[in-house]
Amino acid sequence: MRIAIDAMGGDKAPDAIISGAVEALELLEKGDEVILVGPKEVIEPKLRAQRFHRAVLTVVHAPDVIGMDDPPIDSLRKKPRSSISILAKLSKLGRADAVISAGNTGACVAAFQMRMRNLQSVNRPGIAVVFPTFEGPVTICDVGANIACKPINLYQYAVMSSIYARELFGIQNPRVGLMSIGEEDAKGNEVVKKARGLIKQDPKINFIGNIEGRDIFKGVCDVAICEGFVGNVILKLTEGLVEGLVKAIKQEIITHKFRLIIGPMFKGVMKRFFKKHDYHEYGGALLLGINGTALICHGASESRTIRNAIMAAKKYHSVGINDKIAKYLLASSIVDEGQNAEPEDAVLRVKDEQVD
Repeated sequence: MRIAIDAMGGDKAPDAIISGAVEALELLEKGDEVILVGPKEVIEPKLRAQRFHRAVLTVVHAPDVIGMDDPPIDSLRKKPRSSISILAKLSKLGRADAVISAGNTGACVAAFQMRMRNLQSVNRPGIAVVFPTFEGPVTICDVGANIACKPINLYQYAVMSSIYARELFGIQNPRVGLMSIGEEDAKGNEVVKKARGLIKQDPKINFIGNIEGRDIFKGVCDVAICEGFVGNVILKLTEGLVEGLVKAIKQEIITHKFRLIIGPMFKGVMKRFFKKHDYHEYGGALLLGINGTALICHGASESRTIRNAIMAAKKYHSVGINDKIAKYLLASSIVDEGQNAEPEDAVLRVKDEQVD
């Protein structure tokens, strides 16, 4: 399997990205290949300081870089040879089986849509993140790819996330909840209300109705559907909450009069708790609905994040989720009668550049 990585994406690029790619080489199988995409004059000197099997790691030159704060669409137009653009092009050309980036999320989503295209019948892709809870994994979609959803998008997220939960976690009939401000049918904005009606029309979806934010960690559902704006707030709030809880508990232990006794007792427990909720351990989030395997990592990704993302990409690709999503939606009769045509910039159009 060939896995291409944006070497310049993320707050700690390129060092953390390159180190993570090298670390993953020891875990890959014979025949696997890692491709680093970025400026050769930056990547190659750093690789010389690393020890690795050169036969399974190559560099594809991409002279331009899109910053984390750069406007996505405008940057892709002005920088057609950026690492993100070339990354997506490699997948389009069949030179990469999976792509990974910790860079500008908006630019990644736009580039992957433009080059790789959506799966047939998918209107907009969505980023799926798995939340570990006491009751089992909960898949949330979308967490940032589409902040202006239409009802049909939320219905398709329900379909795609249900298939994801079934294929990845063995949940045969995933319970799907729609994020809202109340459980009652009348609660929520017009998009949520219309999406609820669409999802209810599909008898194959185990739809439990509206859910609230607190329900995610209560075991109420296996899949939670929401707009990217809402999902991203939930994601970042949870990250901060976990980090804050760990710090608060550590402080209580440190200041306790019996800290020398209870400290060693809690050390292992705290380490296991933090690892379970640490996003670095999960690597990247799968962009559902794209015609290929694309993972988007946290902007603060470390080397272990990238290493784990590479292993996750292998797993996602091997399951064949895309074929199942495309087959399901092609057979579905659910449509949003009130949806408008996509805006002109929904799919970016730029001239293809040759990949070196």
